[in-house]
Amino acid sequence: MSTTGWIVLGVIVVAIALWAIMIYNGLVAMRQRVGQSFADIDVQLRQRHDLIPNLVETVKGYAAHERGTLEAVIQARNAAVAVSGQQGSAAQAGAENMLSGTLRQLFALSESYPDLKANQNFQQLQSELTDIENKLASARRFFNNAVQEYNTGIQQFPAVLLAGSLGFTPKEFFDVGAEERKTLDQAPQVKF
Repeated sequence: MSTTGWIVLGVIVVAIALWAIMIYNGLVAMRQRVGQSFADIDVQLRQRHDLIPNLVETVKGYAAHERGTLEAVIQARNAAVAVSGQQGSAAQAGAENMLSGTLRQLFALSESYPDLKANQNFQQLQSELTDIENKLASARRFFNNAVQEYNTGIQQFPAVLLAGSLGFTPKEFFDVGAEERKTLDQAPQVKF
């Protein structure tokens, strides 16, 4: 083989190596974005978990005989705290969905107690929780977008040739779950 043949071969090998490095770095960046976006969700969830005991204590003073609802909120919160940090796990999504459902029951309960509804502390806690829920919804959208980009990135040609062998596996979306979806599909009933 002539010198030019070796030079051409060397250029091809370097080009392939650079191509593989670029694909690998792109996949790493997408994987990091997924991790960072999940950490954003985790921050919002922790804030929500920390706020719930204060909310429950406020409600206890006004609705002591609604023990079942209060216990359900506490149990759902404890279950959510127990699985927090399990990135992309179905268990965490399920626990958070259960917590959201029990919080909705708690706020519906406040409608039955005008004194509670008028309580400044309860209003502030409810406002803070609503703000956290809005931030959480935004963080979930960002996470799901990052997961979609990552999953697409590892499945597109030519990255698919390297992704599996380099340990890049698909990530799960933060899903609302089938039970939650049923309640979202039903129109709310208004009674006068």
